[in-house]
This record gives sequence, structure tokens and C-alpha cells, in this order.
Amino acid sequence: MSEDTGTAAAPADTAPGGEPLPHGIGASLPSAECRAKTEGTFPYAADLWAEGLLWAAVLRSPYAHARIVSIDTSHALQMPGVHAVITHEDVPGDALHGRRTPDRPVFASDVVRHHGEPIAAVAADHPDTARMAAAAVIVEYEVLEPVTDPEKAFEAEPLHPDGNLIRHIPLRHGDPEAVGELVVEGLYRIGRQDPAPIGAEAGLAVPRPDGGVELYVASTDPHADRDRAAACYGLPADQVKVVVTGVPGATADREDASFQLPLGLLALRTGCPVKLTATREESFLGHAHRHPTLLRYRHHADAEGRLVKVEAQILLDAGAYADTSAEALAAAVSFACGPYVVPNAFIEGWAVRTNNPPSGHVRGEGAMQVCAAYEAQMDKIAKKLGVDPAELRLRNAMATGDIMPTGQTVTCPAPVAELLAAVRDFPLPELPKDTPVDEWLLPGGPEGAGEPAAVRRGVGYGLGMVQLLGAEGADEVSTATVKVHDGVATVICAAVETGQGFTTLARQIVQETLGIEDVRVAPVDTDQPPAGPSCRGRHTWVSGGAVERAAKMVRTQLLQPLAHKFGMSTELLQITEGKITSYDGVLSTTVTEALDGKELWATAQCRPHPTEPLDEAGQGDAFVGMAFCAIRAVVDVDIELGSVRVVELAVAQDVGRVLNPAQLRTRIEAGVTQGVGAALTENLRAPRGLVRHPDLTGYALPTSLDTPDIRIVKLVEERDVVAPFGAKAASAVPVVTSPAAIASAVRAATGRPVNRLPIRPQAAVAQ
Repeated sequence: MSEDTGTAAAPADTAPGGEPLPHGIGASLPSAECRAKTEGTFPYAADLWAEGLLWAAVLRSPYAHARIVSIDTSHALQMPGVHAVITHEDVPGDALHGRRTPDRPVFASDVVRHHGEPIAAVAADHPDTARMAAAAVIVEYEVLEPVTDPEKAFEAEPLHPDGNLIRHIPLRHGDPEAVGELVVEGLYRIGRQDPAPIGAEAGLAVPRPDGGVELYVASTDPHADRDRAAACYGLPADQVKVVVTGVPGATADREDASFQLPLGLLALRTGCPVKLTATREESFLGHAHRHPTLLRYRHHADAEGRLVKVEAQILLDAGAYADTSAEALAAAVSFACGPYVVPNAFIEGWAVRTNNPPSGHVRGEGAMQVCAAYEAQMDKIAKKLGVDPAELRLRNAMATGDIMPTGQTVTCPAPVAELLAAVRDFPLPELPKDTPVDEWLLPGGPEGAGEPAAVRRGVGYGLGMVQLLGAEGADEVSTATVKVHDGVATVICAAVETGQGFTTLARQIVQETLGIEDVRVAPVDTDQPPAGPSCRGRHTWVSGGAVERAAKMVRTQLLQPLAHKFGMSTELLQITEGKITSYDGVLSTTVTEALDGKELWATAQCRPHPTEPLDEAGQGDAFVGMAFCAIRAVVDVDIELGSVRVVELAVAQDVGRVLNPAQLRTRIEAGVTQGVGAALTENLRAPRGLVRHPDLTGYALPTSLDTPDIRIVKLVEERDVVAPFGAKAASAVPVVTSPAAIASAVRAATGRPVNRLPIRPQAAVAQ
């Protein structure tokens, strides 16, 4: 999986063989940092150091639900090498924080609401000393019965002053009395997927002479993190600076505030730089996970299989705090019927608090859970009618101009039928031999494989959709500055590179617009204007649009003197491969000559058209745009052991426009692979609210040996006219779609309903 950061770097001008590298939009321009990352020399937060450095450790609750009777820090403070111990009593500003709703304490004071909740933090002169001191803090608990079943949260005693219900969305669309000739029902459960970043959370806090603090962290939304930190520290925002370090992989909002906030508090208390490097266990306990979800569905269809009505109940387990659960629920309810034409829909959605681990933003939140359910329902209809599953989906496929159950008209390109036809018609992989030479070709692999005669092959389909950008009135805006001096262009934009390739895209935009090959992207910090969070493909659209506008303004500054000299408008001049020419060939010069040592710069913003919140009936134009994907899965299942091997995933995706072919394919492949994990292996178990096996030994991520052949059979380039470059985000929609396709293929192989993700072995054993 390719990955970039916002760190300044000069791109290489030539390939290893000496030939010039491709430039501009549409070229497979490599990351400027790829060599440093490959060689292990790229600096991440865990690599940082400062003079007089202290080390931090956080004491976390061993219980999912408990009342705190007392906290005794005296023993920890007396330990040699300990410089500070802080609790809720030492928070000078706001004691509560949150991504959307400030409902989460910096340190638990009276009640612990989830396993791993922070209670105290320690700063010491050695990391081992800090951990021992944290363990020496004596906390007396009164253990309470945890509420871990989200269905029981409605009747349980309030777990939080705000209550247990975070949001309820009742969607009403069409005729409630409508019925179909055929009715299918299903109950589905989706497990808790962890974002499992490559590197665990780490950060460094450095006190400033003015009484403020600088935080060096792998933030994906630095300005929001700065504002939360300043409120916690009781400081004005201009006294807190967030500097974004290299992000070692992010499949969600990367950095959890429970790591950041104690760092700054300790630095302010001690007057020394303080560093924290979380263990993998702390990482699992602290950051947000995908919402476990319970879904009940009833589909009505006519005799031809065309959908008449969809009824559904969707229950999201938010864990202890709200985080982004309200937004995830809006996506789940809005996309509950999938990319299909449904004239009548009645959906009830709830997000509730429990004492389970916290849930929040993970790629395709809300959309992934409902996709698994509605695609299972489509398979049931196809089976009842005796219709090919792909054909049934084609009969119901959404297209541009159709009306969503939210009442919003699909104005963006929606080539759903074209995508599905592409994967359906792609040649199927060959069947393995009866006795494969390579035992990895059998489900379960060596030592785990059964008899080849027990292996059944299944083919299944998944159609998915996701929103682009924020929704329901979110102010999506980004600011960028482009400067040109001495033949070098610099992009200044607070869009954090988390692996989506924004820094590479920014270089390509400037190269395309200005004809300057040497383009650098400045490091990100909060001294720059905000660009918003790195999620839902925002930076390709919003920040890329801001960079394009700024670059075009610089282009005008560059060309105006030439146009005036020759008596023509700037529109009659073009820049190609570093040369400026006029339409009639009279003018021909180089960009370098035109610059003539001048320094040019411009700042611009990009703000998409506004959206609106869903109303009391779940209606409204809540989304700026959408992206679609079709996947055909081929699996081999040992029907005696229940082991599953994904043989191939054929992918067709609606991408708007291909900006960087290699980068785009890598993003799609990475998204598909994350979906394979959600389908087969990834489930962070938390019996009675206690996280079991919070490490990469107990939490089974898919490896290269688990990754199937991924065939990208078609990329539909139908440009979205309201998006800069016409491009759409690429990585979330394959995450949403691939688990549903894999489950569909397992159903085809075994005849079992497969109503739970990840798929358990007992669900894949044929009856």
C-alpha cells in the first residue's frame, strides 16, 4: 500500500535509468518520500527526541464499568525519576472533549465507562519508570455491571449524563402500505473491526516560552486537535501548535485525543518535553473502532424481482462515547437500501452508548455494515425466484437521476449497471487441480486443509456506495497557497497525507498548471489555515481543488505580462512541458525565462456546494456526492471444516477521473484487502466489555498470504462536474463492498445464509 506524508521533500527528477519521470495529472508520479520510507529513514513521531526529554505513561481502567471511589498518587510521586502524576483534578480547562460531542473526559473522575479509559498519566525520566509509576497509582473501584448489549441500552440506567441514546433517525419514503409478491427477511450482525494502524500512537509535547505547548503527533485533523487541546489546557488557540509528523498508516482518524491531551498537560506541568509511545495494547484500548451493528431487514419484491419496499432496523453500538456515531448512523440509514431503485423505504436507525470499546470513524462507516445486509437480502430474493444474482441486481440498479430513499436526486455519475456488468462478464479463474501441488491453494493452507473433495467453489456479488466529503450541512472547506521562487514551486496546505496520496496529487496539479517540475509540499502544522480532516476523500476534492485554484492564480500572474506585451489574453497562452506558447506560435518561451527571478504566490479556497441535515422523516439533500463499486468474489470453501479461501476479487469502480493510475490502483487494492479482513478474520472481541487479546497476535489481520488475486477489470471515468478534476475518492467504497461480495460467494458455495461478519467457520459448513 502506497503512503505519503506532508513532509517537505524534493521529488526526484529522473528515474533510476536516467530517463525523466512522468509529470502532471494522469501520470503515475511516485511519492517523494517512498525511498526514505523503504529504507526506514523516514521520521515518524516515535523517532522524535528533544533535550531534557521525559517519558509518559497512562494508567487505564481494567474494568468496563466501575465507580471510582478514590485515587492515590502518593506512591507513584515518591518513586525516583518521577516528575509528575496528573489526574482529572489537574485539568485546568475543559474536562470533556469529543470529535463532535464533548462527552468524553480527559481522565475518568467518578465513573469508568469502558475498558482502557484513562485515569492518570505519569512523566518520568525513563519509559520503564513511567510505566511502573503508572502501575503504582492506587485506584479503588466499585465494580458495576456493564451494559454490553446495545438492545438493552434502551432500558438500562443512563451510562452518561447525556443518556444512552445518541441519535435516532426514522426514515420515511413512499407508501407504508406497499407490499410485494415476494418477501424475504434477515437478521445480520457486523463485528468490531479495528483500524489497526501500522504504527501505534506516539507523540511529543514541547513547552513554549510563552506558556504554550507544541504537540508533534500523527494527527489527521490538526486544527481540530489543536482546538480540543487548547480547551483542555485552558489556553488560547494561538498558544497551542500541532505539528504533523509522518503518519505510519491510517485507515481512520489516526490519532486519539486520549494520547494527545495528557502529553501536553505533562509538558506544561513539568516544563520539559514529554514523549509517549503507546504499546499495541494501549492502541487497541484507546482509539475508536468500527461500529458493531445489528440489522433487521425485510425486502418486498414483485414477481420479476424488482424491489417494491425495504423495511429495516439498524442499531449501532457506539461504545462509551458519541464520537462520530451520529454521522455513521446517518450514512447507514441513508444507504440502507444500497445502490438500487427502491420506491418505498422505511428505516429506523439508532446509535446507543454501551460499556463496550469506543466506536468511531473507520473507512466506510455505516455504509459497510448495511451493504453486507442488503446484499444478503438480494441473494435471498434471487434464490427464491431462481434468478441469477447478478441479473437480479441489474434489474434494480440505480442510475443518475434516480431518487434515493432520503429524497435526494442522484445528480452525480452513477454507472452501477455498467460496473456490475463488467465484473459479471470478466472470465472466471480456472479451477484448481484435484490435488494441488501448492497446499496454500486449499482453504486453511498446510496443516489446516481438509480433503480436496470437500472443497466447493462459490461466486458472489456485491454492490456498494459511499458518500464523498462530510454530510448534513458540514462546512467542507480547505485553503492552499502556491508559491514559486527560483524555479521551485511550494504548496502550503494543512491537508494531512495519510496514504491517500494528496502530496503526490498536489505536485501533479502544480506541474500540470504551471509547467514547473520541481514541486515541494511544505510540512503541515496549525500555523497554516485549516484544511479539515483526512477522511472520505476530502483532500482529493477539497484540498486538491484549493491547490488547483491557487496554481491557476499564479499561472495568471505568470502569463499576464507576456499576454500584455503581445496584445493577447492569457487564455490564448498555454503551458506544456515547461514551455509557454501562444495559439498562433508567435510567442514561445520557457517558464524559467518568464519567471526571470520573480517570486509569485497566491492563496485560494475550495468549498463544495452546501448540504442539509436529514429532517424528522430522514429526508434531505445530505450528501455532496457519492461513489460506487461492484465486486465479484470467487471463493473456495471446505464445507466440512468451514475454512474459506478467497481466490479472486474482480473489481469495477466509479472513479470520475484517473489522476494517478498507479496510486489509484494501489488504493483500491488496499481497500479491498481491508474488506477481506472484515469479512473473514478481523473482530475485536470484548466479552463483558473487556477487550480480549488486544495485540496483533490475537487480532488477525490479513497478510499477503490471505490476500487474493485482485483484478481491477474496469475504472469508469465519468467525471463529476461539481468536483475538481471530476475525480472521486477511491479507497472507502471497495472496503464497503468486498465483505458483502465474499459473504455472497460463501453463500453460493455452501447454501448457508451467512448472516454475520466476520464469517465464522460454523457458518461456512454445509448442512
